[in-house]
Amino acid sequence: MAQEIERKFLVKGDSYQQLAFDHTRIVQGYIVSGGGRSVRVRIRGDRGYLTIKGASHDGGLSRYEFETEVSLADAQELMDLCEPGRVEKTRWLVRVADGHVFEVDEFHGDNEGLVMAELELTDADEVFEKPTFIGREVTGDRRFYNSHMRRYPFKLWRDDCPQP
Repeated sequence: MAQEIERKFLVKGDSYQQLAFDHTRIVQGYIVSGGGRSVRVRIRGDRGYLTIKGASHDGGLSRYEFETEVSLADAQELMDLCEPGRVEKTRWLVRVADGHVFEVDEFHGDNEGLVMAELELTDADEVFEKPTFIGREVTGDRRFYNSHMRRYPFKLWRDDCPQP
């Protein structure tokens, strides 16, 4: 079983853009989401993906994840089956000195203004270097789940958002 272990952080400033070694536009929709579980369709650049995520049982730190690549044409057709609302973002990849790669998501559309970094780990207790652009940790805060932001976009709660 594939287990995703991930920590999420708000981002301070835009220095991550100069540190990034790659960036890609992402559009994703949800065929179904609820109860912490989701089936997601993603178009990343010119590639399509189908992802199934299970519920977390440890405060949002880890959960089951299955992802497979699908053709771009299939991903575009599957988008038509999705629940209303899309999540659009640019993903910046930033490698830090210890070798970890932070995925920094700069959101667009109804989630404009939110910038969040994710770090996938191999172990929940894994030590990692925090670059200067990393702010407040939001791991486990459901407001920052992409499936949640599809239904309740950042524009509706930005004034209540914790500072990075």
